Amino acid sequence: MNNEMILPLIAYLCFVFGVAFYAYRKRQGSSFISEYYIGGRSMSGFVLAMTTAATYVGASSFIGGPGAAYKYGLGWVLLAMIQVPAVLLSLGALGKKFALLARKHNSVTINDMLFARYQNGFVVWIAGFALLLSFFAMMAVQFIGAGRLLETTLGIPYKTAIIIFAVTVGLYTFIGGFRAVVLTDTIQGLVMMVGTTILLAAVIYAAGGVENAMNTLESINPQLLSPYGIEERPLDLTFMASFWVLVCFGLIGLPHIAVRSMAYKDSNALHKAMIIGTIVIAILMFGMHLSGVLGRAVVPDLKVPDQVIPTLMIQVLPPVVAGIFLAAPMAAIMSSIDSMLIQSSSTLIKDLYLAIKPNAINNEKKIKLFSTITTLTFTLFLVFAALNPPDMLIWLNLLSLGGLEATFLWVIVLGLYWKNANATGAICSMLTGLISYVVMTSFKITIFSFHAIVPALLIGLIAFLIGNQFGKKTVEL
Repeated sequence: MNNEMILPLIAYLCFVFGVAFYAYRKRQGSSFISEYYIGGRSMSGFVLAMTTAATYVGASSFIGGPGAAYKYGLGWVLLAMIQVPAVLLSLGALGKKFALLARKHNSVTINDMLFARYQNGFVVWIAGFALLLSFFAMMAVQFIGAGRLLETTLGIPYKTAIIIFAVTVGLYTFIGGFRAVVLTDTIQGLVMMVGTTILLAAVIYAAGGVENAMNTLESINPQLLSPYGIEERPLDLTFMASFWVLVCFGLIGLPHIAVRSMAYKDSNALHKAMIIGTIVIAILMFGMHLSGVLGRAVVPDLKVPDQVIPTLMIQVLPPVVAGIFLAAPMAAIMSSIDSMLIQSSSTLIKDLYLAIKPNAINNEKKIKLFSTITTLTFTLFLVFAALNPPDMLIWLNLLSLGGLEATFLWVIVLGLYWKNANATGAICSMLTGLISYVVMTSFKITIFSFHAIVPALLIGLIAFLIGNQFGKKTVEL
């Protein structure tokens, strides 16, 4: 066990718990549901930018993405930059109207918004099922990433690493709620940017400079320097278009990002967040993926590509510095999973349980207890799910990401901007989008070499338009 790296990590985790306790004290005397799930709609522009960016940038971007760049070369760095407009697009498309409508209908979850728009409980139940299914897979990715990170850097057993991470995230999320999540996301976003910059500089130095690193990569495989990838994973037009839909355009349909559009305090905060968030994403995506590629010139023989970032931290940084900046990828992972834990809890308690027993909303003590139990139970299940990880996290993460987008994208976008959208169209879109995506990914069915998300979204859109012809008009938001 690397003791020099453990002390800075312990200090960081203590800080996280301090933030959670502050958030817990802050919500005393406030409405539990509003404060726990959306932090009282009080986010500033900087906080909104950092929490939106940090929520999106998780284990896949800090562990899986650099691992793919390590394996497939510089082309993957260019591919990763497709994600730069993610915050701008998601907040720009949803931000202002979403916030106004959320306040109008007193909505605190994405399913609140769907019910207010479509006036149909079945829409909420489908959305809840799809959200919990996809979130579970996405959270498992974060747990696996954290386990590999701590295992490689601290030299502790993988299972022990998983348990340490689970205890930390589970406790501070249920103690602090949404406010703790966004406050820690803000600090974690700053840590991620500083850590990314220092790690990239250290990797370049360890490789003997950029030119020397490129020469080393060329000697390993000249295709690593190609913008079109390697033969094993060519980055052709269909792959890049699919990737753009999956990790940029489709993000409009991610519930845990959309819910942030309910929680900022004013329009000025939204506009600042769109600019700051885009800059943050650009720095993180470029820095981490380039570190992954150049890292192959430093450690050329890794059997598990996902280990490239933790391995580089050990090799190119002094132990104490590595311990301090171990917080960077840990921050990325924690800031993604805490948001999904809160969203999962809100789905089960606020959207499903209270839909069955609406009078229970008057018993705030019971709601607090159920929310706590839900968060901790999810955390426990995730520990078991993460015990047998795949070799590369990125494919599992993209799989679950697509499931959410295929379910929610058109229901959210058309619900906001098309006054004639109705519940029948929404139900048809959600069911056909999710089912077609699951079938195509499960049986590896491809259409013109596109990723399954492209035809699934197209099928979902067609189903919405057809189903909408048979449904009754609902109240426009």
